[in-house]
Amino acid sequence: MKNINLNDPTIRKALLEKLSGLPTPPRRILEELTVHEGKAIADVVAVHQTPHCYEIKGEKDSISRVIIQGKYYDAAFQKITLVTTERHLDTALRIAPPHWGIMLARLKRDSIIFRYIRKAKKSPSFQSQTALLTLWRSELIELAQFYCLNKPEKLNRQELSENIAHKLSKDSTDIEIAKKLTARIYKTTKSRSM
Repeated sequence: MKNINLNDPTIRKALLEKLSGLPTPPRRILEELTVHEGKAIADVVAVHQTPHCYEIKGEKDSISRVIIQGKYYDAAFQKITLVTTERHLDTALRIAPPHWGIMLARLKRDSIIFRYIRKAKKSPSFQSQTALLTLWRSELIELAQFYCLNKPEKLNRQELSENIAHKLSKDSTDIEIAKKLTARIYKTTKSRSM
């Protein structure tokens, strides 16, 4: 029997395989996505019709960081799921916002299996403008041009996101973000897609 540690890299690898193997897999899976002007980094983002953030807390991770990270994820994503281990489950249930999904990662016969403790619901703290700042300036300019904003190339990211947020509903904003993240091309391997 192999000695498998339930740490972030091990859980992440299994989670990526699980998401990729869904009957309807995400259009794209991103890792280490910077959100909220760099105040937080989403471990895994599965892009379906809208982005879904997965925050991983392995055996030796500090789960209390979820309290700080949570406010940033809540503003940037409509759906968030905390993926953790049996060791952190009681704390996760106590400190994770009630609309967050919680997924338990555990070992079974030398492999990691996942079980939903609760499914994610829409974040009541989602803010279109903050979510739009997940996009690069070039992506925001494309969106602004599509929605007929005047001279978007003269605006900074903050102004672009503010103007776009005023034009679109929260759900429409999230769908547009998903489209841009799906089409995104990276020049480095920092954030990768599957």
